[in-house]
Amino acid sequence: MAQPLNFVLNVPETPEDHGSQEPSPCDESEVHDSFHQLIQEQSQWVAEEGLELQQREPGAGGQETSGSGQQALPGPEDGLMHSTATLRILASMPSRTIGRSRGAVICQYYNRSVRLRRRVSRPELKGVGRSARPSLRLYDLELDPAALQEEEKRFLLVKELQGLPVAQRDHMLRGMPLGLAEKRCLREESQTPTGKQRGRQGPRGLFPCCGRLRDACVLALHSLGLGLLAGLHALRPWRYALKQIGGQFGSSVLSYFLFLKTLLAFNALLLLPLLAFIVGVQAAFPPPAPLGSARSFTGLELLTGGGRFTHTVMYYGYYSNSTLNQPCAPPPAGGQCSREAAGLPYSMPLAYLFTVGLAFFITCITLVYSMSRSFGESYRVGSTSGVHAVTVFCSWDHKVTQRRASRLQHDNIRTHLKELLAEWQRRRGSQSACGRLRRGAMRGLVWLLSLGTTLGCTVAVYAFSELMIKSPVSAEQEGALLALPVVVGLLNLGAPYLFRCLAALERHDSPVLEVYVAVCRNLILKMVILGILCYHWLGRRVGTLKDQCWENFVGQELYRLVVLDFIFVLLDTLFGELVWRLISEKQLKRREKPEFDIAGNVLELIYGQTLTWLGVVFTPLLPAIQIVKLLLVFYVKKTSLMANCQAPRRPWLASHMSTVFVSLLCFPSFLGAALFLCFAVWRVKPSSTCGPFRSLDSMYEAGKVWVRHLEEAGPRVSWLPWVHRYLVENTFPVYLVSALLL
Repeated sequence: MAQPLNFVLNVPETPEDHGSQEPSPCDESEVHDSFHQLIQEQSQWVAEEGLELQQREPGAGGQETSGSGQQALPGPEDGLMHSTATLRILASMPSRTIGRSRGAVICQYYNRSVRLRRRVSRPELKGVGRSARPSLRLYDLELDPAALQEEEKRFLLVKELQGLPVAQRDHMLRGMPLGLAEKRCLREESQTPTGKQRGRQGPRGLFPCCGRLRDACVLALHSLGLGLLAGLHALRPWRYALKQIGGQFGSSVLSYFLFLKTLLAFNALLLLPLLAFIVGVQAAFPPPAPLGSARSFTGLELLTGGGRFTHTVMYYGYYSNSTLNQPCAPPPAGGQCSREAAGLPYSMPLAYLFTVGLAFFITCITLVYSMSRSFGESYRVGSTSGVHAVTVFCSWDHKVTQRRASRLQHDNIRTHLKELLAEWQRRRGSQSACGRLRRGAMRGLVWLLSLGTTLGCTVAVYAFSELMIKSPVSAEQEGALLALPVVVGLLNLGAPYLFRCLAALERHDSPVLEVYVAVCRNLILKMVILGILCYHWLGRRVGTLKDQCWENFVGQELYRLVVLDFIFVLLDTLFGELVWRLISEKQLKRREKPEFDIAGNVLELIYGQTLTWLGVVFTPLLPAIQIVKLLLVFYVKKTSLMANCQAPRRPWLASHMSTVFVSLLCFPSFLGAALFLCFAVWRVKPSSTCGPFRSLDSMYEAGKVWVRHLEEAGPRVSWLPWVHRYLVENTFPVYLVSALLL
């Protein structure tokens, strides 16, 4: 039969207990005999938790560590030894303090208030006679009835709180583990009559009505501040939805939605300078409309981006090449306005060039910062040591009081523990040499098939783009312009499903490696297709559209690709998740739902964001369209995930997934878009009939023209041409900044 553990707890006095600190009445049983009852009650409570406080006679038994001051605590059969520090930690754990009554809390804080008050305002007890010392006998303490006992303890606590300074009293009341109403009552009762009278009269003896008005204003401002803080906390997008997704589907699926939220912030940051310095200014000073530009709205413009949208602030061709504070009609044969008409300070070509460059620079800095911070959080040295113990003992938030929030936190901790245990089991697994060789051969074959599929898709896109050049589409056949975007969308939709079928033959042991391989294959496919499209636009279309605004055509192509990409995402969600779930449940009689395809969905986001960065110069409002698209994709994917998908069959920890996603967004996506735009700005000749850079040899030449005007303006601004010559045109600072960012 199990016997209860009897521990002997003898807490040695620390040096701090002797110096300036006054021994409290609880420690002097020979002075205050009535305090013995309170100490005995706390001793009985500790004994119920498995620890028994016993007074030991000097020199009686026990083992003592030499020189350390710690007591050796015998366990069952003297086999388990606990130090004093260990017992202190055990006695203060939530499992041993959660069941304490309000009376025990009041008694504990009463003892603490006595020590504080005597330390501040009373002399040492050894210098005071026994008759002058306070005693609980004067209060006629009755300990039998529980209610009366609690009231007496409360009365004593109030008396002791009244003797403390206001700051110490408020600090102690905040730390008490009591309800807010109980703390408020204790605070009101512990106020001295002088303080209450001062509170009624106000700080300077004002009338009672003025004091009440002041208190009401202070409370109103305090409540307003708390309301604003709560509103800002609640304005964080999808706070509850992300917690719900993480609790039910794990960190792997949650990483997709967190990445979508990051892209939303990047697009908002990119859109703000474009709206402030390009779109808003041009909308305030619209250029004269060309003849025959007014067209009726047919609805097809929402898909093609042409028609009525062509001569609007959405596209590059709408923006003028002059200052916007003074009207200037362009010459019939093209060319820039005269210097007299363009003499006002706000030049649209300079604003267009510098704003796009500034927006890309801010995006680059934000991307590098996000990647470095994510890398530091994911690959922190020593982050995996003791993670199981930390998750078990330190994950619960004791401030959670609502049932829904506690259920979400419970699901999050449970899913996180599953992921940690699955990761630990996979690390312990082993495989024979023949098995590794057989799987390596199979994976090599699957990679060859995947690369062959990518090559076939690339050839198909190139052949179809050449066909579109050889058979031009007239203005009346705008629907035919959707042919190339539809082909690209179908290839981007079908190829990932083929990659998933081939990945089933590989049988990766680690789900993390399986996702990384799928991401790599999809990334190669989409980047190669985008490379073919960039060559089609800048290498082929610029030459065939000499007398037209080729910038508008490229902007409309990118708009069509973004819109059709969103449509194919909806079709993929409908047929790939909803219809498959219905077929599995109704026809195949299976209870298994499809899993959420993390790799394919993440690459769709990266692909759409790359299209947005490619089209910033040609379609300044494309980031706004991308923001609307991301918002709709979030709610569509979240609804489909909750209704049609199940959690991963093999839980896995996606600790590094966010870092990988941001890295892929930075290097292949953003770097490729930056190279494309740099080539368009420096090497490609702009159209001579539209846009702010008409009749210039390149978009970058607008900066050179501005520098020449500054050199002619006088010596006051001579330092600006020097900065442009040695910091912008010189290649060394550009390489240095690029190296620092990398």
